Amino acid sequence: QQQLVESGGDLVQPGGSLRLSCVVSGYNLDHYVIGWFRQAPGKEREGVSCISIFGSTLYADSVKGRFTISKDNGKNTVYLHMGSLKPEDSGIYYCAAGPSRDPSICALATDEYDYWGRGTQVTALS
Repeated sequence: QQQLVESGGDLVQPGGSLRLSCVVSGYNLDHYVIGWFRQAPGKEREGVSCISIFGSTLYADSVKGRFTISKDNGKNTVYLHMGSLKPEDSGIYYCAAGPSRDPSICALATDEYDYWGRGTQVTALS
């Protein structure tokens, strides 16, 4: 069965840290790009970070220097380490899998991804 399951979301104070996990079943991380996206109430879903088959990474400008994406192919898991969290980082975080066009690149456009998890809530609030 093909699925992506996110976990790790929580309520934290601004400045805090979280690690999100995305467990991938039925997809081979050697063949799929994985991306992290987020959606705040009343806003469109936006790309946060992605990781290519070869491990190249891409970040939205708003999270550069604070978030780090990584993957463990042996565990079929992709992680998003989030530091120095701000209230504007709050939202539902989704991971998604998409076909790879080039093993050394990934993209943050939602239409590049075909399969989505159900999301995990992150709230940074005093």
